Amino acid sequence: MRTQLLWTRLELDGRNWLIMATEGGVCRIVFPHEGLEDWRGWAKRVAPDAEPKEDMAAVQRTGVIDRLRAYFAGERVSFKEVPLDLIGTPFQQQVWTALGNVPYGETRTYRDIAEAVGRPKAVRAVGAANGANPVPVLLPCHRIIGADRKLTGFRGGLEMKRRLLGLEGIEGVEDGGHERFRF
Repeated sequence: MRTQLLWTRLELDGRNWLIMATEGGVCRIVFPHEGLEDWRGWAKRVAPDAEPKEDMAAVQRTGVIDRLRAYFAGERVSFKEVPLDLIGTPFQQQVWTALGNVPYGETRTYRDIAEAVGRPKAVRAVGAANGANPVPVLLPCHRIIGADRKLTGFRGGLEMKRRLLGLEGIEGVEDGGHERFRF
């Protein structure tokens, strides 16, 4: 049972992000266009008895802050040592594990991830699980693109997806995606 839900604001790449953690590890990274209020319902499901509390020192102890700062400074960073406390279905957990295995500077397609989790026909379900990834950047859902090498969707917006791919030197990905992600 999760008894704590801690959070801190963090400026990365000139934008304010929110990093959330439980006593088990980092559980949510909130994009700059979202806020803590957007996640109140989620927080109540994750830790129903905990009131979200701002605590930068506690979040810092996970190692996520230093690694994120290095990543946004253009350094090649691994997030595998950051403890995670992810809440999701068994299928989502499988997809998120597969995301964590996509190497820095490389992309995969939704079909690649579906095959990696042993469900080659579950491409749309992989897309949904990818979109529900609670810790973007740490589990690099931005590295997942369409089979036609086009951007598809991204909860952080396609501009942010392009920025993250650019930080890693990933080129040759074309514009695409649904209108609702064009921010």
